[in-house]
Amino acid sequence: MIGISACLTGIACRYDGKSNRVSPLDDMVTSGRAVAFCPEVLGGMSTPREPAEIVGGTAEDVWRGAARVMTVSGEDVTDAFKQGAQLALEQARQAGITVAVLKANSPSCGSRMIYDGTFTGNKIVGSGLTAALFRRSGIEVFDEHTCAALLTAESNDSNK
Repeated sequence: MIGISACLTGIACRYDGKSNRVSPLDDMVTSGRAVAFCPEVLGGMSTPREPAEIVGGTAEDVWRGAARVMTVSGEDVTDAFKQGAQLALEQARQAGITVAVLKANSPSCGSRMIYDGTFTGNKIVGSGLTAALFRRSGIEVFDEHTCAALLTAESNDSNK
């Protein structure tokens, strides 16, 4: 089973109240070949909500307690992000998810790059909290830009 960030399936759960719908990913959920979830909503965050970034390190630093997830106005939302990641992992395990397509650059779901914590649009190499936790738990993580091979394989399997 494949897990997909809910915003990529057209669910308006992004921080700005919008979605980033990717039709093939939405189709996978609609047809029952994948499940959608939003770690930030699972962690109790509202939609819309203030932008948040990892400040003072990486996702692994946050998990160790050496960095925080902060909103643009300075509110510490680390606990909500950690809780959301843990609940997303619990859902992934229950659904038998082995691969996840998560939203690029997100402090929860970013899998290759994340914003640098300065709220200036600069990105650094790194992962969001959910992506890091999924990887540590053996779930293969892609973003919507690097999942073309996954979508092709899925399409080929469904045509057999």
